[in-house]
Amino acid sequence: MKIEKLSYIIIAALLTTVFVLVTYLFSPFSWERGEIVKVTKIYYVDNISDSHRKVIALFNKKYEGHIQVEAINLPFEKFSTNERKELLARFLRTKSDRIDVFAVDQIWVPRFAKWAVPVDYYLRPSTKKDFLSYAVQSCRFEDTLMAVPFYIDIALMYYRKDLLKQHPEYSSLQKKLKKSIEWNEFIKLCQSSTFNNHPPFIFQGADYEGLICIFTELLDGINSSIVSGNTIKLNTKEVAQTIQFMIDLIHKYKISPEAVLRFKETQSYNYFNENNGLFLRGWPGMQKDFKDNKKLSNQIEVVPVPHFAGSKPASVFGGWNLMVSRYSSRLSESFMFVNFLLTDEVQKLMYEEGTYLPINSSIYNDTSYTKKHPELLFYKSLLERGIHRPFLTNYTTVSDIFSYYINLALRKEMSIKEALRNADESINSQQILLK
Repeated sequence: MKIEKLSYIIIAALLTTVFVLVTYLFSPFSWERGEIVKVTKIYYVDNISDSHRKVIALFNKKYEGHIQVEAINLPFEKFSTNERKELLARFLRTKSDRIDVFAVDQIWVPRFAKWAVPVDYYLRPSTKKDFLSYAVQSCRFEDTLMAVPFYIDIALMYYRKDLLKQHPEYSSLQKKLKKSIEWNEFIKLCQSSTFNNHPPFIFQGADYEGLICIFTELLDGINSSIVSGNTIKLNTKEVAQTIQFMIDLIHKYKISPEAVLRFKETQSYNYFNENNGLFLRGWPGMQKDFKDNKKLSNQIEVVPVPHFAGSKPASVFGGWNLMVSRYSSRLSESFMFVNFLLTDEVQKLMYEEGTYLPINSSIYNDTSYTKKHPELLFYKSLLERGIHRPFLTNYTTVSDIFSYYINLALRKEMSIKEALRNADESINSQQILLK
């Protein structure tokens, strides 16, 4: 075990330099007196997609001459989820006011709460009332609302209908898939000789948070969890059974190529596309990539992930929340931006442009809107049976360590027993893992 990851230090230093170079202080705008001293700039850190840019442009236009949002981009293509987490944490420790609003994976809220402002006071009552209950659940820490949901995510599965149609039992299989097929049937389907030339099932098996999402979902499927009260329990037969099942998908049943062991979302999508994959476990946001792909745009369908016999179908939640730095000197302006992002107008734009699932229940209940976007009702059905990852203050450390050892076990570079013992020892010793 080593103490820190050198790349994090280098990237964090570069990011800090960027913050200092591109930002400067302005006197605030006095809303009470209607006086404009200078334009107030607020700094927003996120994965800045085209959808984000359009939303920021709308806000800047609306408050032109008063407030201007400057985006600091940490794209998923360049920074893993874990790298983004470490960069933000490092910068916030400096207590600088050069960050105002920042996006966090929903599971980071307990870790980042000490650097954030409680948001309850700054939100419109109508806004809070409209939040999806399962979206706002991830925003609380010690009974205090420390974040707001920006968009929610839910695991699902894509498949190539043009390939599946080659199977003689296509119609019945399609019906089962739409309801969530049982794992034993799914494995048999993937092993069918009909699909010999196509990698049957692609998932994200790299050493990162996405692997923990899949693991959590499978473990829940056998009615178990790694958390008992506030205690992490890894050395259980259920945890070992779940890891063994993931190993078997690759090495026994051979429905997933060994390449999945290095895949995060982008790599899994590219492999699925380039190798004519049959099934891909993913998230709604991937839908945009398929729409932009002329080859696949009309051939992709979405269905629930498989489930174990005797258990209810369930999908793990994902999504990103917004927090406001406690060191910000521009709280009023920052929360004006946050409240703007939570409006139906913005939530709809984010969905239509980038398939970011809305967090306002009013949108899902708007029949005229769901008539235009009927797939929202499918997503809603998944959300209603979603499951959260554990909400623990040290969850990010647990996840970093556990994903590392699960990946080693999946690679067969370490036995399951040894992987669980090492993970348990590392977590209990509060070590930081160098990957």
